Amino acid sequence: MAKSGVGKATVSSILRFIHIVGKLKDTKRTGWVERNVQEPESVADHMYRMAVMTMLVNKDESLDKQRCMKLAIVHDLAEAVVGDISPAQGVSDEEKHRREKEAITEMTALLPEDIGKEIYNLYEEYESRQTEEAKFVKDLDMFDMVVQAHEYEVMEGRKGELQDFFNSTKGKFRHPKVKQWVEELNKERNVPDDDSGS
Repeated sequence: MAKSGVGKATVSSILRFIHIVGKLKDTKRTGWVERNVQEPESVADHMYRMAVMTMLVNKDESLDKQRCMKLAIVHDLAEAVVGDISPAQGVSDEEKHRREKEAITEMTALLPEDIGKEIYNLYEEYESRQTEEAKFVKDLDMFDMVVQAHEYEVMEGRKGELQDFFNSTKGKFRHPKVKQWVEELNKERNVPDDDSGS
């Protein structure tokens, strides 16, 4: 399964991992850059709000809140090495996954074996979408994108100009709670639900 971590991590290699992860603070989300957003969020900004959203899971839901939070924190870590690859760049999904898998393998090899395996396995869990937690976190990934699109439209006076981000999520949300959030966002945007991605 995981080919991460060789068990020979040093303080120096752990610090190197921390520096690599720090690049996410300066890695701008490519979709916003391509759309000429004035101050585009970083990948770290995106991951942070997703992690906070995992805290909104109720006790009565059959989701492991802590696991959801870990998935949100890990899901884009590889972008510290490969960057935020957008569909407009013409990279196939297979090639994107190959690059990201190679990056996460190299990154986790810098860590103690047990920690490296945990991060690598969380990355694989998110990518495969086989667990309810991974599916929920994917919904959060898409929801954060459309919330951010709306916020940019409002901040920059660009009403409706980022509609394609909403269109790209149409019919893809699965979790009932996230669907409710999308419906509320649509009301805030004054857009009928059937036009905006719920």
